Amino acid sequence: MDRRKFFESSALAGIGLLGAASFLSSCKEKVNTEALGLPPILKGAPKGKKLRAGLVGVGNRGTGAAINFISAGPDLEVIALADIFQDKIDECRERFAGFKRPIPAENCFAGFDGYKKLMELKDVDVVLLATPPKFRPEHFNEAIRQGKHVFMEKPVAVDPVGIRSVIATAKKAESVGLNVVTGTQRRHQEDYIETYKQVMAGAIGTPLAAKAFWNQNHVWFRTREEGWDDMTYMIRNWNNFCWLCGDHILDTHVHNIDVINWFLGKHPETAIGYGGRHRRLTGDQYDFFSIDFDFGNGVFSHSMSRQIDDCANGTGELIMGTEGYTNCQNTIWNLDGSVKWKFEYQKDENGNETDKLKIPPYVQEHMHLVHAIRTGEYVNEAEQTAVSTLTAIMGREAAYTGKKVTWDEMFKSGMELGPKEIQFGPVDMQFEVPVPGTAHKA
Repeated sequence: MDRRKFFESSALAGIGLLGAASFLSSCKEKVNTEALGLPPILKGAPKGKKLRAGLVGVGNRGTGAAINFISAGPDLEVIALADIFQDKIDECRERFAGFKRPIPAENCFAGFDGYKKLMELKDVDVVLLATPPKFRPEHFNEAIRQGKHVFMEKPVAVDPVGIRSVIATAKKAESVGLNVVTGTQRRHQEDYIETYKQVMAGAIGTPLAAKAFWNQNHVWFRTREEGWDDMTYMIRNWNNFCWLCGDHILDTHVHNIDVINWFLGKHPETAIGYGGRHRRLTGDQYDFFSIDFDFGNGVFSHSMSRQIDDCANGTGELIMGTEGYTNCQNTIWNLDGSVKWKFEYQKDENGNETDKLKIPPYVQEHMHLVHAIRTGEYVNEAEQTAVSTLTAIMGREAAYTGKKVTWDEMFKSGMELGPKEIQFGPVDMQFEVPVPGTAHKA
């Protein structure tokens, strides 16, 4: 029973979790994990039929996701690779050969259409999608069309057209029973899950305000090499171009935005904010965002993200309620600052509490996918992650334009980022840094 169906069929229907927190606080009973649509916390994926995965997008995160998949339980293999670039495939194959898990050359496909050839393989049961987010909607649709279960990294799109595509494909997946798990690992993280249960049982009362933040140093970029055409350069440098990654408010901060949506039980209605670019030397993105999301009924969330070297860093969330507040991860405080509840982590050999979970969330999310496939306990996280991704897009456009942006106009927008033709060679586009007060040129 997923969360949406639970609320539709319960006394909480129509009020969302903003009202649910106060409703549940009257009983203080243990919250039903299944009714809240929470994934199980597993020690390992169950035994069952061998599952073979194909990896689409074999960079660092993609290779990491593939390793997480085979670590999730017994009889799990990665048997196929696809990437635009052959050298990336060669690097990934070499790494897996070092694990004594060779991937046959005939199952490796380079080029823009490589993903289709991989998904046509009958032996592939699961597809892991980890390319630049621009390609996610198209790849997700093809995976479901070919009858594959899916793990896909966040964000799931870079524009509203892509979001609507992902939501439509999610409904197709549900109609044929194909499981989908996404890389929003906090929803699969035991300390977050246990804190969520406490909040749903009324531990902080009714939520009043929230904040989310992801502030860090500038991330990687690639210097253009001799022989690289425009498209090659941009895709190898994808984390610096909005049409490929959606800007860092999507690429990283979407995690925190997703947590706030999850804990409040809804998406915001409007966004207004600002951002700018002071230090970046490549691409067309901003260095920082500061967004005010309005969830209605007087509830707001301040959402900020920054990628500038030598500044104060930090990542996390906070929700303030009528009876306390929480960092969403592991602690709930009373209004006077005293600790009301704290998650208990495992202890080391000396009996001291650590901050480590028994199973890392990056592995836990793959355990959940395998568990769903082998037990028939269906899971499909695509739409909820699409909603959080669109929330981030709404915040990005509010900063880019300086305008107040509503959920409805963003959801219905025809904005589609990137060149009309995606192929190697010159790209006839100008990637201008957005200027507030003017329309963002897609």
